[in-house]
Amino acid sequence: MTGAAARIASSGVVVVRATPDRWDDVVTVMGDSDVGCWCQAPRGRVAGGRNAAPGIRREALRDQLAEDPPAGLLAYVDGEVAGWCGFGVRTALPRLVRSRTIPAIDDRPVWSILCFKIRVGFRRRGVAAALLAGVVEDARRSGAPGIEAYPIDPEGERVDVNFGYVGLTPMFEAAGFRRVLETAARSDRRPRWLMRLDFEQPTGRR
Repeated sequence: MTGAAARIASSGVVVVRATPDRWDDVVTVMGDSDVGCWCQAPRGRVAGGRNAAPGIRREALRDQLAEDPPAGLLAYVDGEVAGWCGFGVRTALPRLVRSRTIPAIDDRPVWSILCFKIRVGFRRRGVAAALLAGVVEDARRSGAPGIEAYPIDPEGERVDVNFGYVGLTPMFEAAGFRRVLETAARSDRRPRWLMRLDFEQPTGRR
């Protein structure tokens, strides 16, 4: 999945790379504001952290769309942008590298899924699952050794949408991810699991 090439899920959701020419659609999903996360908090690459000046995170994300891979994928339903999935190469994400709650299990440059953001009106329509499938396909084609995610285990209960941005374990299990370990991270008072989908068999672990 390179450039504007699209993956069309069985649900009819079209998933593409969030390239610079799709910036207006990224803004539509994120909200046209100079404040907010803008998919930067988990990356830890913006000077100032939580105290970063307004607009800094927004412009950082815009610059990251030109990277390879870009900072995320976009999903479309009937031609209208419906959602975002942010990710990055784990070894290039300082906050993950330094994390005390989500440990690295090896030093492989797997892709790390950071967040999902689905627009109101498009939820419960398979958009997040389509985005996940798109990341898996893109990572395979790009030669990544695998993908990690850090979703919430809902433990059979509903999760507040404000906390569910990291995804839920059942969706990842349905996509072939395995649970590796329960992390010390929590969201909505529930455990977050390090889950992994390896494309190549690891030769060893730390």
